[in-house]
Amino acid sequence: MTAEPMLGVVVVASNRAAAGVYEDTTGPLLVEFLAGLGFETGPPAVVPDGEPVADAIRAAVGSGARVVLTTGGTGLTPTDRTPEVTRPLLDAEIPGLAEAIRAHGVDKGVPTAVLSRGLAGRVGSCVVVNLPGSRGGVKDAIAVLQDVLVHAAEQVVGSDH
Repeated sequence: MTAEPMLGVVVVASNRAAAGVYEDTTGPLLVEFLAGLGFETGPPAVVPDGEPVADAIRAAVGSGARVVLTTGGTGLTPTDRTPEVTRPLLDAEIPGLAEAIRAHGVDKGVPTAVLSRGLAGRVGSCVVVNLPGSRGGVKDAIAVLQDVLVHAAEQVVGSDH
């Protein structure tokens, strides 16, 4: 008997994409990634940065999500607020995950990867990871998350190694 697939949710933090100025391309990459890992997932939620991101994370956790990946809002501009609205939701941080994502970008020759302020942590039994809003940053994050995300989602509910 196989276990039910875990729910994975993608939240895109983008004021311009939420306003219809352009179509987001990072969310679909992450939906495809989660589906490839065996997560049940739907289309990305595209919301303005700031409190709507927190609302989307809360809604995902409330619906039983075991993983929430956000993309966007981790930079230095005044409208980049994803870490600020994510941090108060976290029961525990997973700093090594966020650090590994930044380090992978730097190792690939993207020195500005160190400027991403993304966080990773646990909200109840859900792993939440803030990713950069660029396609390159998302691809770097996928490379890091590929081998650890399912394990992390299992560990936060106390599954055995």
